[in-house]
Amino acid sequence: MPEGPLIAVVDDDSSIRNATQDLLKAAGYATVTFANAASFLDAPQRTSVACLVADMRMPGMSGLELHEHLRSFGAAIPTVIVSAHLAELTAERKRATGISCFLSKPFKPDELLECVREAVVRSGDRRDIPRC
Repeated sequence: MPEGPLIAVVDDDSSIRNATQDLLKAAGYATVTFANAASFLDAPQRTSVACLVADMRMPGMSGLELHEHLRSFGAAIPTVIVSAHLAELTAERKRATGISCFLSKPFKPDELLECVREAVVRSGDRRDIPRC
């Protein structure tokens, strides 16, 4: 079976990072995980990522800052932000970020899979996109 599009999961909480990776793998996606934004930025796979799933609050660079950093260098990756603190972002701020999807923790597996599927379609990576 061919591998699906590559999804990067960036979260400082290892239990959430691993559970998200397991969910995405079970849905047919190829995955890589990172404990922080800096390790993602240093990884050679970053140029092959079809979708980024990132925690909004992490030490160092947040998921939102990571997305904005990539976008400022012309390397925007469709991004799904997950957070227990989404209420901190106004609707206007959410629209201005260009983020594909915002999910509150704990999120429902089907919600994440739908957000990732839509982000992958937006990225133009059409390799075996799993259906929810």
